[in-house]
Amino acid sequence: MNPRVVLRVLTSTRTVEGGGFVVRRPFPVQGVVQADPFLLLDEMGPVDYPPGEAVGAPDHPHRGFETVTYVLAGEVEHEDSAGHRGKLGPGDVQWMTAGRGVVHSEMPSARVQREGGRVHGFQLWVNLPARDKMMAPRYQEVPRDRIPRATSEDGKASVVVVAGAALGAAAVIETRTPIAYHDWTLQPGADVEVDLPEGYHGLAYVFGGEALVGADRRAVADGGCALFEEGGALRLGCDAAAAEPARVLLVAGTPLREPVARYGPFVMNTRQEIEQAFADFRSGKMGEIAR
Repeated sequence: MNPRVVLRVLTSTRTVEGGGFVVRRPFPVQGVVQADPFLLLDEMGPVDYPPGEAVGAPDHPHRGFETVTYVLAGEVEHEDSAGHRGKLGPGDVQWMTAGRGVVHSEMPSARVQREGGRVHGFQLWVNLPARDKMMAPRYQEVPRDRIPRATSEDGKASVVVVAGAALGAAAVIETRTPIAYHDWTLQPGADVEVDLPEGYHGLAYVFGGEALVGADRRAVADGGCALFEEGGALRLGCDAAAAEPARVLLVAGTPLREPVARYGPFVMNTRQEIEQAFADFRSGKMGEIAR
């Protein structure tokens, strides 16, 4: 297969979510409503909260997709209507399959709310195939020390493998759709080829420095998101003269190629299914968080 080329570079936008926190969102943006099988990517922060001012996402429902929360700095406490509770710290990942529906809360930890501090992380929405949209909700919580890491032979490229595989390291997370989710740090002079299954579509989101992406080593600056389609390996690098390393979040997966009906926190295949989701939420069928 030919090396992958960059089809388009999107510029992320800033928007307010949840209880009032600002995110940087590379997609969806005008003209790109999804990157099948992915529905949304938000970079939360980095932001330094003064004491008493940290905000998050209080009780809200989900149905029909998965949310992947990856924390880089700070602490996030979560709880849901199925009785799950937990806390994520730097380097931890939560892969939540909402399935037929759950009410969820994601907030800075009590300590961060009380004392303030830096918060930084990502949330990715992954669509579920029609056959799985009404499955039972489930969680996979993986602490930092169980998430594989690898480094290139020259030491200039390192990766955290949340899903999929890279540089000989394979993730421990099970996904409903075949997916790669990598956090790359590319030192100046780095040049690495990332092997991806040929049918994967995906994107490379740059959240620090400037990366060189694709067969033509296209320069993508901080906040830029390079979209690519199927092909061979994806080339990632950082110019030898760069003043700082490049940070790249790479997500790729097998496209579902199914109809998408979405409204707010619900993602289904038809408008009727969306209407049913709202009816089920209003009637209490998705439950409520017991406190």
